[in-house]
Amino acid sequence: MMRKRLFWRIFPPLVIITIVSLAALTWYASTALRQFHLDHVALDLEAQAHLLTPQMSDLLDDGNPARLDSLSKQLGSRAGTRLTIILPSGRVIGDSEEAPETMDDHRDRPEVRAALAGAIGRSVRFSHTLQKTHMYVALPVRSDGKVICVLRTSRPVTSIRETLRTLYDDLLLGSMVVALLAVVAGIWVSRRISRPLEEMKRGAERFARGDLDSRLPVYGTEEMAALAETMNQMAAELNDRIQKAVQQRNELEAVLSSMVEGVLAVDNEQRIISMNEAAARLLGTNRDRAQGQHLLEVIRNADLERFIEKALSSSEPVEGEVTLRSLGERFVQAYGSILTDSQGKEFGALVVLNDITKLRRLEGVRREFVANVSHELRTPVTSIEGFIETLLDGRSHTPEDTKRFLEIISRHADRLGTIIDDLLSLSRIEQEAEAGTVELEETQLESILLGALQICEVIASERQIEIQLICSDRINVRANGALLEEAVANLMDNAIKYSDPGSPVTIEASQSEDEVVIHVRDKGSGIEEEHLSRIFERFYRVDKARSRKLGGTGLGLSIVKHIAQAHGGSAAVESIPGQGSVFSIHLPRL
Repeated sequence: MMRKRLFWRIFPPLVIITIVSLAALTWYASTALRQFHLDHVALDLEAQAHLLTPQMSDLLDDGNPARLDSLSKQLGSRAGTRLTIILPSGRVIGDSEEAPETMDDHRDRPEVRAALAGAIGRSVRFSHTLQKTHMYVALPVRSDGKVICVLRTSRPVTSIRETLRTLYDDLLLGSMVVALLAVVAGIWVSRRISRPLEEMKRGAERFARGDLDSRLPVYGTEEMAALAETMNQMAAELNDRIQKAVQQRNELEAVLSSMVEGVLAVDNEQRIISMNEAAARLLGTNRDRAQGQHLLEVIRNADLERFIEKALSSSEPVEGEVTLRSLGERFVQAYGSILTDSQGKEFGALVVLNDITKLRRLEGVRREFVANVSHELRTPVTSIEGFIETLLDGRSHTPEDTKRFLEIISRHADRLGTIIDDLLSLSRIEQEAEAGTVELEETQLESILLGALQICEVIASERQIEIQLICSDRINVRANGALLEEAVANLMDNAIKYSDPGSPVTIEASQSEDEVVIHVRDKGSGIEEEHLSRIFERFYRVDKARSRKLGGTGLGLSIVKHIAQAHGGSAAVESIPGQGSVFSIHLPRL
């Protein structure tokens, strides 16, 4: 239905009622006035007839009809009234306007019939003789109790209409004025009724937009004031409830946002009700776009779908492990339970996702580390045991064989000690970095690099490798001198060992706006690209046979990485097979 404003529902009916009432009143008043004037004229004509009756009786007794006609003309002209004298036979014997002999028989006239019957007759009709509408009043004239004639008086109704026209004009003008005042009053009343409702409407619209602090003005009738007060009270209570709901939502949102675990709520149709940022990151989606969508539209993972189906169908909390592959392989520990409303009706499930990828990788690293340590330690231990058993087998050995066996045992014992020292060193660095107990102080970088260069001078001279140092004496870093010197020495040692004799090794330090970088460049064989991502792992070797032959433990680069991290920096490598490698240590700038 077409909706109208309250003003147009009140004002037009009010105006219509006023106009109809005025029209009815005008019609009634005009009818009453017309009837009043007609009655007044009739009484006047009747009075005139009564005054003339005695004279008519005398003249009739004399038997002089001509005298009656002359008297009627004389009296009618003087009184401004038409006088007609009619015998019981219906013949007109006197008339103030026309000659009696030319007039019709009047016995059938209504007023004449009434007068002949002994009553006073009245009639309003059109006169064919005078061609006008007249009012007729007929009065019986008696003699000896008998009606001897009828005296009729008449007057044109047009004079009454002219008199009433002025009254009608005045009445119409008054009605128009009253109607205009009624329209103005209707507008005022309609506005007075609709304006408070419009104010309430605008206030309700402000409430709907969330402006619950505004209030409606309280005025008008008792009902309007009560409605405004009720709406203001409703807005205040609603505002309090919304504020509490918003506060609770913000608290819940803060809790969910600060959680490391992903929280995902779905309904019975597996449509997403809510999720936190951690869940969005795990699932590789946007939480706002995922709202209201089916789970399969957000992430296609059969393991997760099966787990949620299990959570929805189980009355007890469920637990399981899910593998996600949206952003690389991730291992997630999932916990699910049913969601119920205040009536205890189940409407979905809540799933908590805990990313255990790092834990799985650490377990893998631990297993690999144990395997590597076991392998690295088994080789020298096995060699030592073998040669000791050889010496103890009871056979006679020449002094040269015994010496050679003991030298081999000593060399493997030294390698075993080196591995243990590197493991202890690496463990110490990790513990001090985690505990934040690594002592750092502002130090000139050039002196640290010179110390590392001196450590490697002997092995470099043996392989006829020239070491070039490029470092400004104005570069200072906040570092632990001994640890940083050890890291650079490890890089230089690797560069020397894996470079061809006579090729150069360069140590270069530079600084930018954010960091200080130490580059160790060599012209060695280089490293294949598939090994670069794992080169800093414990016991990882590109060429295991060559590494052991050169005396490496497989822990040097791992120590470099952890020393860089203990200084708040990082270690990196760039290498091209056949052209050499560049190992870098990135440190924060002072």
